[in-house]
Formats: sequence, structure tokens, C-alpha cells
Amino acid sequence: MPDFTTAPAWTAIFLGLFALFAGIGEWRKPGHWERMLREIANSPALQVVTALVEFLTGAIVYLANPWASPDWLSSTFSVIGGLLCLEALAILAFSDIYTAFWLRRFGPLSRLWTILSIGLGAIAIAVGIVRF
Repeated sequence: MPDFTTAPAWTAIFLGLFALFAGIGEWRKPGHWERMLREIANSPALQVVTALVEFLTGAIVYLANPWASPDWLSSTFSVIGGLLCLEALAILAFSDIYTAFWLRRFGPLSRLWTILSIGLGAIAIAVGIVRF
């Protein structure tokens, strides 16, 4: 049986790195996330690929971090993994509605989402690092 005791820490670090660098990329070149969403909204192939990648990522996060754990971080990532899977299913079934919903929120709140991504990424990395 593999040892998953460090799974929550590694999950925090890897997802934190992703969020941090995605936020930095959007900060450097504003509008990339909005263009990405528009491309996904206009392409059924990208909708399926996006949903598949998000579903697999969510499943891995969910399965590596048991829900019934005394560790709060493991339980938190289990919920996040489940939410990623649900979002992937929403993209598959309702991508026209779902992407339109997010496109309306990106224009005026673009900088806020960027700051939130950078901040949450940095916090997740810090939480993961202190676990070692």
C-alpha cells in the first residue's frame, strides 16, 4: 500500500504553483483568460478536452486526498477535487451557459481574479511547504 501521508502537501504545492503562475501570466498579459474562455466557448473539441483534463485532475486530487481524514488539508483537497469533477461535467453538459456565465465576470473583474489566483497560489504553496 503506498504512503499518501504527504499527498495533501504535494497537492497544495502543485496546485499552488499552477495558480500562482497562471495568475502571473494573466497579470503580465491581461486578457489571456478571457480569450481562452472565448476559444473554449467556440470549440466543441476544446470543451471536451478541457472537461477531460479537469475531470482527470479532479479525480486524481480527490483520490489522493481521502475525505475521511483527520487532516484538514486532505479533506479540503478532497472537496476541491470533487468540485473540479463537477465543474468538468458542467462544461460537458452546459458549456454554452457555463462559459457565458464566466465571460460576463471576467471583463470588469479581471484584475481581481488575477490577484486572487496569485494570492491563493502563494498561500497553497506556503501551506504545502510547512508540512515537510
